[in-house]
Amino acid sequence: MATAQATTSGLLVVIPAYNEERSIPPLLAEVRAALPGTAVLVVDDGSRDGTGDAARRGGARVLRLPCNLGIGGAVQAGYVYACERGFDRVLRLDADGQHPPAEAARLIEAMNRSGADVVIGSRFAGAASYTSTRLRTIGIRALALFLSAICRKRIADPTSGFWLVRQPLLRCFAETYPTDYPEPEALALLRRQGYTYHEVPAVFRPRRYGRSSIRAWDTFYYVIKVGLALVVDRIRPIDPRFARHRTEGAA
Repeated sequence: MATAQATTSGLLVVIPAYNEERSIPPLLAEVRAALPGTAVLVVDDGSRDGTGDAARRGGARVLRLPCNLGIGGAVQAGYVYACERGFDRVLRLDADGQHPPAEAARLIEAMNRSGADVVIGSRFAGAASYTSTRLRTIGIRALALFLSAICRKRIADPTSGFWLVRQPLLRCFAETYPTDYPEPEALALLRRQGYTYHEVPAVFRPRRYGRSSIRAWDTFYYVIKVGLALVVDRIRPIDPRFARHRTEGAA
């Protein structure tokens, strides 16, 4: 089996962060231990605390956004940065610590083995190791069924942000990454454009500090809005410049 240390050439770790001053230092220490020598970019999404300074002290590159764009805009900014500087893969980690960097080896090995354009670390693809509220679990599974039907391929964890993306999909996302409901919409978009995804079981953790902005009953509102957005997305034409068959030679 390939090891993460042996296969991180051309890899950029992107960490979108908003007011995560306390979470960033221990997370960066874990990244250094799990992925030594790998470039790390913290996208400071208009934080009002010392997130950017904490990231610099931890040895990360920092991209400071002038205002809060939200998770979709922050992730896309990271993809643009990666493409402009010649990286061919991006590993996204959430700044709140829910994605253990030690789990990155699973995603890297799966990409090497499967050749998928994106590998997703999933809370629900294998033996259950992640606990959440009952309402949230029901909502995520309902969305998973709907999105699996749209993509014509099973997806167990459509809201996971633990992604490893490679070229040429990376270049596509730098131009067209969704900003409203990024993970579900990005999955539907990449499938329409001929790209492939692969899920692997991954261990997630509770966030270190603070709490999620999505409350239990908000999950159903979120699922309904995402479902409507996905239906609308099916009507919109895709950009032919970024179709998989057009970008293979450009990767």
